[in-house]
Amino acid sequence: MLDYETLKIIWWLLIGVLLLGFAIMDGHDMGVGTLLPFVGKNDTERRVIINTVGPHWDGNQVWFITGGGAIFAAWPLVYATAFSGFYWAMMVVLWALFFRPVGFDYRSKINNPTWRRTWDWGLFVGGVVPPLIFGVAFGNLLLGVPFHFDDTLMSHYTGSFWALLNPFALLAGVVSSAMITFHGANYLMHRTEGDIFNRTRKVALVAGAVMVVAFLAAGLWVANLPGYVITSPVDAGGLPDPLAKSVAMEAGAWLNNYRSHGLLWLVPALGVAAGLLSMALGAMRRPLAAFVASSLSMTGIIGTAGVSLFPFIMPSSSDPRSSLTVWDGVSSQLTLSIMLWATLIFMPLIVFYTSWAYRMMAGKVTVKFIETHDKAAY
Repeated sequence: MLDYETLKIIWWLLIGVLLLGFAIMDGHDMGVGTLLPFVGKNDTERRVIINTVGPHWDGNQVWFITGGGAIFAAWPLVYATAFSGFYWAMMVVLWALFFRPVGFDYRSKINNPTWRRTWDWGLFVGGVVPPLIFGVAFGNLLLGVPFHFDDTLMSHYTGSFWALLNPFALLAGVVSSAMITFHGANYLMHRTEGDIFNRTRKVALVAGAVMVVAFLAAGLWVANLPGYVITSPVDAGGLPDPLAKSVAMEAGAWLNNYRSHGLLWLVPALGVAAGLLSMALGAMRRPLAAFVASSLSMTGIIGTAGVSLFPFIMPSSSDPRSSLTVWDGVSSQLTLSIMLWATLIFMPLIVFYTSWAYRMMAGKVTVKFIETHDKAAY
């Protein structure tokens, strides 16, 4: 059995991988949904757009469900505190996600323009709201969340939903929204041709530029934010106890990991460089390569948030000592070990199945395909 400290680090990495998998796989579905009402100019074109992701969107939800389940099992205190503090934000995400299954399944059942337009906007809401909320949530993590633990380790959230919508968090939401839209545009270019491809290509360049500029602006802002530092000795292999430490806030502390390990600057550099490369590849009409590059850019952007926060997972602004970290927000050593073996068995199966499904349904979705398969297509 691996030692407790190693398991804590492994699960920090694995949850990062799951969140990244969700962003890349389910993210391009949401990005396509965001573009649907604007890139498709008539009903047939919008059906083309929907059918680029129709066969896969529900399978990609596995990453979302698995990520949530992994946080629940590996970081129970984080799960309980986050879902209590961000309750209304999570409800908004769930309400927005409700539009996706019914939108995909019922949108083309009735040949009525009003009916179909309504579901087009429903799919738009299901695509644009979750990335925005998730970005706002990450922004608030860097600012600190107003919660504290009492002596029985019961968490108490003292903020409000509207307080989450502060300027820095909204900027983080812009980064997230632009990132998902850009990624979805690259995928849509890969699966379409003609007018849809050309319109999407223009949108991709704009979304990519917004993503890079907003990410750089957020980075400059973070450099001047007060960050969190553990000031007491850390027993990385000890039993989790969030209140058994001292935490201080220091200006610019979110850059400490980069100062200590210079190679970590490659992570935000990847976010910017891969984003610019993806834009260039899209401009050169190489959408598959652009999609791969935007995936790397997402890796850099999401990885930057993780590296900046480490070892913190959910800092507390009202009681810094209650901040949850990689060392004290986790499950038992036995739980982490069992989950690790389950992950090593089932994760490759998910990747294999997903790869097979995309390979079987590869190729362009065209207007002719929709007209030929009018009754069978989404």
